[in-house]
Amino acid sequence: MKIFFDQMEEKVFQSFKGGEGEFHVKMYTDPRAKIMRGRLLPGSSIGLHTHEGNSEMIYILSGTGKVLCDGEYEPLAAGDCHYCPMGHAHSLINDGQGDLCFFAVVPEHGVTNSTSFVSP
Repeated sequence: MKIFFDQMEEKVFQSFKGGEGEFHVKMYTDPRAKIMRGRLLPGSSIGLHTHEGNSEMIYILSGTGKVLCDGEYEPLAAGDCHYCPMGHAHSLINDGQGDLCFFAVVPEHGVTNSTSFVSP
């Protein structure tokens, strides 16, 4: 299935999850996952939150920033991938001069799927 982010309406959230500034996002959701193309403006952040029942993978498309994960800061730049496992907490922060653009997937755990996946 192809997801057409360019045809989606961009939603804008202020102080998302208790963060600072604006979070812009185009998002596909179903009961098994959220798939997002997001953008944090300079000085903006997604507030610290714990993933309970799901996890999150964030791939940085452009810009620079940092993530606070389990109490430690990690710098992020284009091409970096951050993973927050279920039960862990993180926050995404744009401390750069331009927009921090990213692709994120939040799979729900415990949701059954009739498709079997076989590793190579």
